[in-house]
Amino acid sequence: MDRERVEEVLGDLKRGRLSVRDAMERLRSLPFEDLGFAKVDTHRPIRRGFPEAVYCPGKTDAQVVRIVERLAANSNVVLATRASERIFRKVRAAVKGKPLAYDEAAKLIVVGTPPKKRKGLVLVVTAGTSDVPVAQEAAVTAEAMGARVERLFDVGVAGMHRIIEHRSLLAKARVIVVVAGMEGALPSVVSGLVDRPVIAVPTSVGYGASFDGLAALLAMLNACSPGVAVVNIDNGYGAGYLAATINAA
Repeated sequence: MDRERVEEVLGDLKRGRLSVRDAMERLRSLPFEDLGFAKVDTHRPIRRGFPEAVYCPGKTDAQVVRIVERLAANSNVVLATRASERIFRKVRAAVKGKPLAYDEAAKLIVVGTPPKKRKGLVLVVTAGTSDVPVAQEAAVTAEAMGARVERLFDVGVAGMHRIIEHRSLLAKARVIVVVAGMEGALPSVVSGLVDRPVIAVPTSVGYGASFDGLAALLAMLNACSPGVAVVNIDNGYGAGYLAATINAA
């Protein structure tokens, strides 16, 4: 963090040379922290309201730990996605003085204390039990961003009575994340039942002709019911982030 520039902006604000809006605009463009192998965006919370997340695959354990350390030094809560238990143990050993949690299903590390839960409800729904890991990634992400989250799992279209039985819960949600593999039909069904935005998450669950989630992705992009937005295959983090953002608006 560039302390001199921050102090300069705050000094100009105090002396009346800058309005609050102008000061915020200057803070939005403050530089990142260059670690050599990564340029850590420590000011993303100012611009976006939530810190940069660390995507672990493709990075060494040491790189993940270092990035998490720097983000944790500048933010109240940090997420590391697709993390192994081994990486979690190394992060836990390196980051001191902050709570740490690891969701084994979601493979998600949460460092720090999430903000106080906001009003509204994010409901995370799965078609099947095999979709739960991606759904958990969405749910834990939204919770880390301060959303109140409920989960409704294994209510796919192979047994329509299961989802219809929960129409009152669907109606209470401000935004609904629907996670499904196979033919990816559930988001369209949910959207047809309630007047809530639906974020569809295709998963790579299914037999050969599902093409690792491509069939579900294309089905969701072609949803008949309006009000369905679609994220990428297995992108629970993206869905949870978007859901929490909508819920906070």
